[in-house]
Amino acid sequence: MSLVKLIARADERALAASGLASLDRCLPLLAEENDVLRPLWAGVQGGERDWPDRLTEARTALDEAIEADAAAGLDTEVTAADVTAELVRSLLGSAPAQWSAEPLRAWADTCSVVALEIHQKLDAVGDASGDPAAADRLARCREDRTAVPDAVDGAEGGDGVGPLVAGELRRQIRILEILTETEGPAGLRQALDVSTEGQRVLRAVVSRRARARS
Repeated sequence: MSLVKLIARADERALAASGLASLDRCLPLLAEENDVLRPLWAGVQGGERDWPDRLTEARTALDEAIEADAAAGLDTEVTAADVTAELVRSLLGSAPAQWSAEPLRAWADTCSVVALEIHQKLDAVGDASGDPAAADRLARCREDRTAVPDAVDGAEGGDGVGPLVAGELRRQIRILEILTETEGPAGLRQALDVSTEGQRVLRAVVSRRARARS
């Protein structure tokens, strides 16, 4: 099933986790602390009872982590660090406190697109020029499951997308599939494992780019 269809059919738990995971994988571009959003995963498990309070805590924690890195003079972005940081901050800030499918669906969909665009800018095969054709390719891949066949990281997807984008698409799809198929904490643990793997991939890319600049 395509990513777009999975998002359209997902429940509140899957949508909240999907949006959170998309932001979680972008953390290597923003802060040294990889687990800054980890408490919010517990908020997903707690659902309507815990989500609003955990969301507030996560926003504060992310702000503090980014500001601490800035104060320490850490350069954890490859290009346009401030823009990317503010973008992810704004997405977490726009996360709905209401535990309801439709607002969570809109948020998860936006997080999905933004995460893919960020990966595209870092992808050696991706198009970072802002060409509308690049956005069209991402839209087609989100709607066509065959564009991202199961493959190891480093393999390109179909429709001209590079390996980083293809890997991110596969992870977004897999996380939604896991949460649809597996209830309770077990499903969230598996989804977190998939997201953490993607975070490691992106951190390796950031490290390589930093070494190349030094």
